[in-house]
Amino acid sequence: MTQPVRLAINGATGRMGQALLALVKDDARFSLVAAIASPDSSKLGRPVDTCEGALSFTHEWPAADALDVVVDFSGPAGLAEALTYCESHGVALVTGTTGLDATFAQRLSASSSRIALLRAANFSLGVAVLTRLLRQAAAALPDWDLDIIEAHHNRKEDAPSGTALALGEAAADARGTSLRESAVYAREGRVGPRTQGTIGFAVVRGGDIVGEHELLLMGQGERLELVHRATDRSIFARGALEAAHWLSGREAGDYDLDAMLAERSSR
Repeated sequence: MTQPVRLAINGATGRMGQALLALVKDDARFSLVAAIASPDSSKLGRPVDTCEGALSFTHEWPAADALDVVVDFSGPAGLAEALTYCESHGVALVTGTTGLDATFAQRLSASSSRIALLRAANFSLGVAVLTRLLRQAAAALPDWDLDIIEAHHNRKEDAPSGTALALGEAAADARGTSLRESAVYAREGRVGPRTQGTIGFAVVRGGDIVGEHELLLMGQGERLELVHRATDRSIFARGALEAAHWLSGREAGDYDLDAMLAERSSR
């Protein structure tokens, strides 16, 4: 019988951490070893309600050889601690933490020579497939206009969303250009005819929308629409656990969800 993957969740008291805890308790593929919280968390020392046994929220990392993989949804400071631990003990790391400065992003990339690392701005498997489809469509239809329309809840602070930008980058790369050169983030007034090769963005903020991304590729006399709608935030936690299970035991390297999907589709 295959032994369960020994897992630590870093950022366990946050929204994603709580979603991961709720899922992992019923997932026989994993054994939860640690629920890591920030040093100033009010939950430190309190039991993890979703887990059986005596596991409590802690800021102490486990001893050597106790973990196979860390799933991190903390923040730049928390990720730095997780990365130091994983590098020291050869533990795989899955992270969805964003807002990293250029220096730390370089350190994270360099760490892939020592540990198995998988990072993503969005762990929805549906969005990962959507990105693959967009790459193919953008490359096959290089002269078609492309707009990305995204919608999120009214509390979201950034616009366009990180996922929308990542989709734009994937399309631009497929067409041999960069998003910096091709993005149009606002249209207002008499803007004139559209410049060929541009990628337009439109943003909707309202209500409790979890996340929607609509990709419009528009040619002469026809239009291709690719759409993903998230209706449950747990999809991001599910995707992160899929990534953790897939990454555990792999050689050092910089992995992404596309690599996982490619392996699945080749079976």
